[in-house]
Amino acid sequence: MNFTLSQVPERSQKPRTKGLTMVMDKGLSVRETEDMLSTASPYIDIVKLGWATSFVSPNLDEKLAVYKNANIPVYFGGTLFEAFVVRNQFDDYRKLLDKYQLTHAEVSDGSIEMPQDVKCEYIHKLSQQVTVLSEVGSKDENKIIPPYKWIQLIKSELQAGAWKVIGEARESGNVGLFRASGEVRQGLVEEILTEIAFEDMIWEAPQKSQQVWFVKLLGANVNLGNIAPSELIPLETIRLGLRGDTFNHFLNAKTKQKWKIDSK
Repeated sequence: MNFTLSQVPERSQKPRTKGLTMVMDKGLSVRETEDMLSTASPYIDIVKLGWATSFVSPNLDEKLAVYKNANIPVYFGGTLFEAFVVRNQFDDYRKLLDKYQLTHAEVSDGSIEMPQDVKCEYIHKLSQQVTVLSEVGSKDENKIIPPYKWIQLIKSELQAGAWKVIGEARESGNVGLFRASGEVRQGLVEEILTEIAFEDMIWEAPQKSQQVWFVKLLGANVNLGNIAPSELIPLETIRLGLRGDTFNHFLNAKTKQKWKIDSK
């Protein structure tokens, strides 16, 4: 931090297990990747190469080397995993992880129908090779999964070997955890948290209002994902109560009373 301020929440330090920020790289160039890291490397915990963009991104080896040199793990988006599985090329996918020396992988079923026991078997197999993130929630805005089912799915995937479970929202933030308007399905999140530890989840929250909602609910060290490169610095200020949306949230009672700030 460049300055000293009191009443700022303590952020977990890298390598973090909570307070993670997962960045969505949708096809950054090598130069753009270097620029992003020069600006915000301390606030990046893990990078997802969105959906199957890695299939068509030029200079992939060079870009992965940039992330590796910065000690930031990278993984292919779950859609690429599904693209291999649906074509009966799971073994090829595993070889791909080795080829690019990736330490993390995502298992999802947002684009294909997959029995849960089969998905968990993929999680288990990959967890013997890399650190696995799994994803729960459909990419179809018309497919609503009830809260009890979310909880069942999350529990089974953690038990199968997932390090973290990602709550689906897509890069637009209007499915899964959110309504089409982008509004948080508050009841869903609160019910999930009655049985799932908050640090076991990464909540996809690409929109500022969604990030603010989760920080106010779970604090500065909530795990958030699908963050755009340009939003990394703004998100960190939200986490620290240094943006208008969370400015009052971490102030103590004495300060709020002095400045007549509503405690809500």
